[in-house]
Amino acid sequence: MPCLATRFTRRTAGLLFALLLALPLSARAADPVRIAFGDIPSVESLNFLIAIERTRARGVPVELTFFKSEDIAAQAVVSGQADIGVGTPYALLQKVGAPIRLFFQMSTLRFYPVVNTEFYQDWKDLDGQEVAVHSRGSGTEAIMMLMAQRNGIKYGKVSYVPGSEVRTGALLQGAVKATIVDSAGWRLLQEKGGGKFKLLEVGDVQATDEALFANTEFLESNAEAAGILAEELLNTWREIAANPASIGDLRKTHKLLADLPAELEPEIVPFYQDSVAAGMYPLNGGDEAAVKDDFAFYAVAGQLQGDPATLKVEDFWTFAPVNKALDKVGRK
Repeated sequence: MPCLATRFTRRTAGLLFALLLALPLSARAADPVRIAFGDIPSVESLNFLIAIERTRARGVPVELTFFKSEDIAAQAVVSGQADIGVGTPYALLQKVGAPIRLFFQMSTLRFYPVVNTEFYQDWKDLDGQEVAVHSRGSGTEAIMMLMAQRNGIKYGKVSYVPGSEVRTGALLQGAVKATIVDSAGWRLLQEKGGGKFKLLEVGDVQATDEALFANTEFLESNAEAAGILAEELLNTWREIAANPASIGDLRKTHKLLADLPAELEPEIVPFYQDSVAAGMYPLNGGDEAAVKDDFAFYAVAGQLQGDPATLKVEDFWTFAPVNKALDKVGRK
């Protein structure tokens, strides 16, 4: 028969376990969620940084690491050095067959291919020439490759220059003559470029630019944390969609991008006004229709092999985290 001390120890252990379950996630989580982001902190990632701060406030410890390119960030997830990555690693997923799945569509492609008109006037002029994109496997690379295919040209060299602000500055300094930037970069080029920069036409392109992806085992064992992250992304996206000007106040509240160059600060609100108007930030976190658009785009761009119609959504995506979040915040 157990002694009184043994019964007391068991009862105490039971009470402690019950109290542990009642604690908020922040008190229970031993390890932070490690997110690998293949970019530099910038105006275009400000909404994501806000969502991360809100996720932390909900009790989910997050460790955000910035890598110089999306492919390095993806490799960090595949190797287990990170739990969640940011990007669109379709080619990697198809090639390595790792148990990695995309689970939240953060943004769609809305980029601006720009040339210095002192050297080039149209896509045909870029045949055999050097162009700069964000990183290997990125949406910027995919668009440029698609445009090369559509215009029957082949670039002489593709350089990888992370950060739209960096590529914009390189254009202004003459270090780059053809690249792709975001709307803030294009406005800056129009203001300070002396009329020498031209926007090249891309036509209608529907595809994911950035998404979250993770190992399926992580998503299953950390379903609560993944769900909260998805909730805060949706909440932030919807708040900014309702009032793009709120991004300025949110930046101040969370004390983000303190080192942002002064000339870029006036670009924050216009960037999000343009992005919201263009439907750049999905308010539902992605769905099967969006994934099929991705299949069509990334297959033509050469980052997915095979007939897009034969590709299976479940081989690349899981919607469990976003569906859990939508049940909480509502569907739009």
